[in-house]
Amino acid sequence: MKKISVIGAGTMGRGIAYACAAAGYEVTIQDISEQSLETARSYISKQAAKAGLSIENANLEFTTDLKSAAADADLIIEAVLELMDLKISVFKELDRYAKPSAILATNTSTMSPTEIAAQTGRPKQCIALHFFNPVPKMKLIEIICGLETSDETVESCFHFGEKLGKECVRINEYPGFAVSRMNCLIGNEAMTMLMEGVGSAEDIDKAMKLGLNHPMGPLELADLVGLDTRLRNMEYLHRTLGEKFRPCPILVKYVKAGWLGKKSGRGFYTYS
Repeated sequence: MKKISVIGAGTMGRGIAYACAAAGYEVTIQDISEQSLETARSYISKQAAKAGLSIENANLEFTTDLKSAAADADLIIEAVLELMDLKISVFKELDRYAKPSAILATNTSTMSPTEIAAQTGRPKQCIALHFFNPVPKMKLIEIICGLETSDETVESCFHFGEKLGKECVRINEYPGFAVSRMNCLIGNEAMTMLMEGVGSAEDIDKAMKLGLNHPMGPLELADLVGLDTRLRNMEYLHRTLGEKFRPCPILVKYVKAGWLGKKSGRGFYTYS
């Protein structure tokens, strides 16, 4: 692999694009929003400066044109919103525009790569690569195989992850995979405890960090991920895995209020 394209310049997309550029890949990042691309450019420039890298030498390209972004890529990583219809729509377009040998990967944290791959003519070359936020710091990539994903595709993705300096784990497809399934359950229980008055957000998070050695508390993490994103994940897991994943009412209320976490300035915490 030499050329990587990232589709979606949001929090995950720009983080993945930076990690790929820092590892020496030629990277194209595509988004329908010029503003999102400018935000991504600024983010990548700041991350590169911290690491002593020059963005000019990172072989980075920014574009709103999906066709040109896909055309020459060896690996295309979709990082759009956690909406199945949207992901399927993007994959159908990528399947038309990408060269026959290209691997198509989704960065979904919960959804079925088999269902997404089935909408393409190359299910053997479709896979899920679940990166974690913030991408430059988080060491793990979950590699999730669809029903028809080939061993060659899996092997290529392991090599890709290793070049990025990440640890990779192979997970069999099931809703939520490994990390998101457990993380959503812990976060939902923390929200229920907050709603019940068991403790403040600060004390619940502090208890988890000091008592279980978690680097972040579950409510802090939900704010970082985005409460709207967490709610979509919970709704999907509730539909596919049952009642224990029913979203906590306080999560639903906060999203309705526009309290989406760090990105909106308010969630379980208030941000300046």
